[in-house]
Amino acid sequence: MLKDFFLNEVEEAILKAIKDNKLGQASEYTKGSLMIEKPKNPDFGDFAVNVSSLARTAKIAPPMIANAIVEYLSAKDYSVSIVGGFINFKIENALLANAVEEILTKKENYGKPDKIEKEKILLEYVSANPTGPFHIGHGRWAAMGSALANLLKFYGHEVYQEFYINDAGSQIQKLGNSLKIRVRQELGENVDFPADEVERKNFYPGDYLIPVAKKYVEQNPGITSDKLDVKVLSDFAKKEMEECQKKLLEGFRVHFDNFYSELDLHNSGKVEESYKELMAKGMLYEKDGAMWFKSSEFGDDQDRVIKKADGSNTYLTADIAYHVDKLKRGFDRLINIWGADHHGYVARVKASLEALGYDPNKLEILLGQLVNLVINGEEVRMGKRKNMVTLDDLIEEVGVDATRYWMEMRNIDMTLDFDIELAKRSTDENPVFYVQYAHARVCSILRNAVNDRINPETGEQIKAPMTQKELDDLIHNFDKNIILKTADTAKTLILKLEEFKSVISLSAQNRTVYTICRYVQELAAEFHSFYNSNRVICDDVDLMKSRLALMVAIRITLKNALDILAVSAPEKM
Repeated sequence: MLKDFFLNEVEEAILKAIKDNKLGQASEYTKGSLMIEKPKNPDFGDFAVNVSSLARTAKIAPPMIANAIVEYLSAKDYSVSIVGGFINFKIENALLANAVEEILTKKENYGKPDKIEKEKILLEYVSANPTGPFHIGHGRWAAMGSALANLLKFYGHEVYQEFYINDAGSQIQKLGNSLKIRVRQELGENVDFPADEVERKNFYPGDYLIPVAKKYVEQNPGITSDKLDVKVLSDFAKKEMEECQKKLLEGFRVHFDNFYSELDLHNSGKVEESYKELMAKGMLYEKDGAMWFKSSEFGDDQDRVIKKADGSNTYLTADIAYHVDKLKRGFDRLINIWGADHHGYVARVKASLEALGYDPNKLEILLGQLVNLVINGEEVRMGKRKNMVTLDDLIEEVGVDATRYWMEMRNIDMTLDFDIELAKRSTDENPVFYVQYAHARVCSILRNAVNDRINPETGEQIKAPMTQKELDDLIHNFDKNIILKTADTAKTLILKLEEFKSVISLSAQNRTVYTICRYVQELAAEFHSFYNSNRVICDDVDLMKSRLALMVAIRITLKNALDILAVSAPEKM
C-alpha cells in the first residue's frame, strides 16, 4: 500500500537521522506515532506526513526536522517537498504503473493482504426466534453479518457463521397456541384471538400462520379440535418457520455454517454444567430464594440472577453456557451482532467468561441500530403499510441487491433510513445503481473494444479495434510501460484503485462494512469523471491499450468489492 510505503520511508529516515544526531535532542522514536494523510491542496502532493510532533523532544523547528528527515529518503519514483512541518510526496508514473500491474496480476485476489495473524472466528448474527417471518431489522443484521463474514474471509481469517435459534422459551408454546387457533379456524370453527390487548400478547395473531394451519390440516386428514396437541403444534409451527427463514436467507445470499438450537443446548446438560462450574468457583450466592452471579466483580454494574426462586434459569444462564461452548469448540475470537437494546447485556456475558477463566476480550459485540422506512420523503412506522411489513416484502419491492446495499451502507451503530422509492430508482442518486452502472459501463467499453458494431446513424459496420485474444494478451502479458501513456490523466483514478488495499485492511480490523460501500461509490465517481473526459477507444493505439488495461483494473476492483458485499456486478444494465 502506497500509504504504508511512504509512512515507512519517513519512519526509517527518522531512525537514521536520530542515529546520526540530526534531530537535535531527540534520542528515540516509536514507530506508529505519525499519521499519513492527503494534502488539502493537491498541488502540494499526493500524500503528506506531519513531523511537527517531534519538535517537542528535538527542541528544533518543524521545518528543520523535516529537512533533516528528507536527507535520508530514497526519493525513488517519487518527489518530495516541505511545507512547514509537512513532508509532501508526489508520486511518479512508475509507481502508478506498478499499482495497475498488481491489480491485473492478482485479479480476484487483489486487495488481500500478503500476511496476517490468521484467526478462527465464530460470527453469530440474526439469531431470531423461530416464531414468524423476519422483520426488516433482521434484514440489516443478515446483510451486515454476511458481508462482514465475506470481508474477514477475504482478509484471510477462517470464519464460521452461526445462527442461534431461540427455541427454548415460552414463545414456542405461544406459537403452538397460536397455530391451534388457526387450525380450528381452518376446521370451520368460529374462534379468534383474544381482543384484550394484554391477553393478545400471549399469541402470534399474524396471518403468516394461516398457510401453516392449512398445511397441518392437509397432512392430518380427519383431525378434530379435541385431538389438537399444543406440543405437536408447537413443533410443527417451529419447523415451518425455520424452513421459511432458511429459504429467505438463502435467497438473500446469507449462508450459515450452523443453526445452533438453544433447546439442544439445554437438553445436552451444558447449561447446568456452566451453572455448577460457577458455583464451584464461588461465583454464586443465594438471595431472596434466587441464585445470583457476582458479575459486579468483573465490570458489570450489578450482580445478576441466573436461577430464579422457582428454580428456572434466566436467559443469561443459557447465554453463559452457549458462549462457553463456542470457546470450547476452539474459536480464537467470537463476534456477535446484537440489537442496540442488548447494550446492557454485554458486560454480564463478558463477566461470566472471565469468571470461568476465559479471556473476555475474545468476545466482540457489535450493537446495531434500527431501520426506518422512508417513503416519499416521510418516515413510516413499521407495519403501517400492508406490503412493507417483513424482510421478504422489502426484497420483493426493491430487489436483493438494493436491499443488501442499503442495509450495508451505513455504520451498524447508526440508525438507517431506508428510502424505498430511491432504492428502486435507476438514477445516479441511488448509490447501488450508481456503483453497478459503473461496472456495467466498464464491461460495455471492453466489449466494444473487441466486438464489431453497427453505426446507428449510417447502418455501417464498425470494425472492432482489436480482437478478444489481443485484449487478453494485453492483460495477461501486461507491460507496465503501457500504463505510462495515460498515467498523468488517470492519476487520481489509479490512486483510488490502489486505496482498495488499505480500505480492506482497515475495514477488516474495524469490523466495518459501510467503508467498502463508501469506497465503491468514490471509485465509481472517479471512473465516471475519467470516462466523461477521456475517450478509451481512440485512434492512438498505445493510449487505447493503456486505458483498456485501466478499465480491466477498475472492473476487477469493483467486482472484488461487490462480491464482499454480496451485491451483483452486472455486465449489462
